[in-house]
Amino acid sequence: MTKNCHNDYKMKFSVDEEYPDLSQHNNHMAKVLTKEIYGKLRGKSTPSGFTLDDVIQTGVDNPGHPFIMTVGCVAGDEESYEVFKDLLDPIISDRHGGYKPTDKHKTDLNFENLKGGDDLDPNYVLSSRVRTGRSIKGFTLPPHNSRGERRGIEKLSIEALSSLDGEFKGKYYPLNGMTDAEQEQLIADHFLFDKPVSPLLTCSGMARDWPDGRGIWHNDNKTFLVWVNEEDHLRVISMQKGGNMKEVFRRFCVGLQKIEEIFKKHNHGFMWNEHLGYILTCPSNLGTGLRGGVHVKLPKLSTHPKFEEILTRLRLQKRGTDRTRTHTIVALLILNVLKRNIFVSDGQMRLRVALKPFIQLFPLVRHLVDGKKYQLT
Repeated sequence: MTKNCHNDYKMKFSVDEEYPDLSQHNNHMAKVLTKEIYGKLRGKSTPSGFTLDDVIQTGVDNPGHPFIMTVGCVAGDEESYEVFKDLLDPIISDRHGGYKPTDKHKTDLNFENLKGGDDLDPNYVLSSRVRTGRSIKGFTLPPHNSRGERRGIEKLSIEALSSLDGEFKGKYYPLNGMTDAEQEQLIADHFLFDKPVSPLLTCSGMARDWPDGRGIWHNDNKTFLVWVNEEDHLRVISMQKGGNMKEVFRRFCVGLQKIEEIFKKHNHGFMWNEHLGYILTCPSNLGTGLRGGVHVKLPKLSTHPKFEEILTRLRLQKRGTDRTRTHTIVALLILNVLKRNIFVSDGQMRLRVALKPFIQLFPLVRHLVDGKKYQLT
């Protein structure tokens, strides 16, 4: 293993002296980590030098909300999930409903198996999207990337994505190299992602050297996007206006498979194993890493005096629009199969359905499609 001199220096101090104070914390890491586990793992590091303290630091620095259970840890490379499995396996089990170390992940990306979903009511559904993350083998993950490594990921991604054709033909826009006109257009299209400001991300090192090595690629039709070097190496997004989720999912599956094939030809497949599925930075996104959602307009329901009660009864969450749980959540009950999040923005309601990664893909997409049967008035 790569020698980590700072980690060796910390070994001069006892476990009691180095063990973090987690007495006020509400995250999965704090729930699982004990002095015994800390003592067993604190001297270890992955081949790239990622340590236990690197894994847990974001959870130490961010105690969380009393009613919001965050994950509280990140992986720095593919090997983190093996080297620190005594900590991460219980976290994964706790976060993903009892998923065991012996379980094997299943994914079905044959879009033809999805029935329905092409007729979500256009009077309410403004847009539909499906997204996932992917990590490229041979590199560390964003919390541990060096500048040169991050630039290497960007270069490889540009080469791979530029070979897409047909409906996926498009262009790459580096965050630190686009023109003012390009930036204004990406903002108008709601494609541009900003520097992370959430402490959950900044404390894990994912905003270092911003915006160096980051960028956005999208097809000419602006229905298929790839974010490069945000929270994961790649964020793949299929989206379009209206409620044809079936078409969005078809494009997502076809485009994602094409991208994976291209990266394999460049001798850099995606991180994957039969237990965890696709490997990503945050343990919450392991497996398919899939999130599907619709942006809906509910002009009457959103002003109803019993709106909060309705959220609770439907097990919905109202949360901030920064994609991390940094705002007060009113409804805290989450479905076992999927968690639904309602965003309040500009007088409209944005309903996003986050599909639980470790459950097989298609039952969840069907659940999202069937969700249109709720009365949205």
